[in-house]
Amino acid sequence: MAKKLWGGRFSIPIDADFERFSRSIHYDIRLAEYDVLHSILHVKALYFEKLLTPEEKQILNAALQSLLADIRSNAFQADPAEEDIHSAVQNTLEKSVGALAHKLHTLRSRNDQIAFDVKLYCLTRSSILLQILENLTAAFAGLGKAYANAAFVGYTHTQRAQIIRFRDYCDAYAEMFGRDRLRLQDYPKHLRLQIGAGALAGSSVSAGSYKKALSELADEGILLQLKELSNAQDHVSDRDHVIELLSILNLIQMHISRFAADMILYSTAEFDYVDLPEAFCTGSSLMPHKKNADLLELLRGFSGKISGNLISLMMMMKGLPLTYNRDMQLDKEPLFESLDIVQEELELLLKFVPQITLKSETIRQALEDEQFYGVEIAEYLVHHGVAFKDAHDIVGKLIRFSADNKLLIRDIPPHRLAEFHESLSPQTLKKIMTPEHALKQRKSVSDTAGGKD
Repeated sequence: MAKKLWGGRFSIPIDADFERFSRSIHYDIRLAEYDVLHSILHVKALYFEKLLTPEEKQILNAALQSLLADIRSNAFQADPAEEDIHSAVQNTLEKSVGALAHKLHTLRSRNDQIAFDVKLYCLTRSSILLQILENLTAAFAGLGKAYANAAFVGYTHTQRAQIIRFRDYCDAYAEMFGRDRLRLQDYPKHLRLQIGAGALAGSSVSAGSYKKALSELADEGILLQLKELSNAQDHVSDRDHVIELLSILNLIQMHISRFAADMILYSTAEFDYVDLPEAFCTGSSLMPHKKNADLLELLRGFSGKISGNLISLMMMMKGLPLTYNRDMQLDKEPLFESLDIVQEELELLLKFVPQITLKSETIRQALEDEQFYGVEIAEYLVHHGVAFKDAHDIVGKLIRFSADNKLLIRDIPPHRLAEFHESLSPQTLKKIMTPEHALKQRKSVSDTAGGKD
């Protein structure tokens, strides 16, 4: 049984099954780097408080720096019997420097450590996602530019609605992921990276000593954007930063899922608007003709897990009294899992999106559907003095007549068209019922790429 950071007041050992149940080392091992950074900063602060001699500070700092290097090179292996990452770091240090390691935990608490560790972890991972999202918005913009002049089929209610530009379709997703970028850019503003809270009430290590320690750390090339500790109770009990990041991840996941759903639909034989890159599809073990959009289906399928992780953490936090409670240990697995899934999804989309191919002939045939041009006919009538409500009614009756008589609107005889409105003629309708004309009427939308700040 690994050594604990507590236990003096207990007369019997912890139940072995309970100990195994309560361990977190198997997942909070990924916080090792951040926990060592906390320890390095704390050692320096203890020195400035005159609680460590220069020699003790030097020995502890050197051992911690060596451990940090091992962690970053993946050479560090924690004992799986350790209670948590804090105990693992402490016990590893004791093997290196002996009893001097007992001074490392002077005037601090694991409550303060884990709050620091998770916040720094969230900041680090969110900055990685920010860069990936920037690249993804560029990928969508690039796909749109590759088909800059292509018309596409626009839908509302999953029914054919109006002709759109394919580049505008791509820019819609660039806008969605662009908003996700903005949320991640704002995220650090709401996260206070702090140190010195103790268990819940602060400690006798002064804020000035931590400030000097931070300055010395910066001189050594490690930059941390620490903020002054404003409330120790809030610091150790706050998990807003985890919930907020999970909320942002849920919005990203929703946008991923919507795009996946679109591409799954548009790649079916019933639509056949896009050809998906084969490297991201699979076949059937029975049906040799199948080309299944498995990547997209998995992207869509993970939505439940990402949403579930957010809800599980909110339900865990909603009734907790101040300050720290052991329930809060359960924040890490949902956070780690959601970050890993969403980051991998975005990285796959970065490879997938540029390889999408439009099926121009199928799209051209779809755009021959005359109902796409109802708005254009109504607008034509409006510009010839007809109130829009009346124009709307005229076009509706025109479409009804076409359907009832199994006659294309373009082929309706001139005298019958004149019965709907005197300005309508076959020549006029043939001119305005084209993708080119329809797209020229989209004058209210800025002709710039989406996803920009």
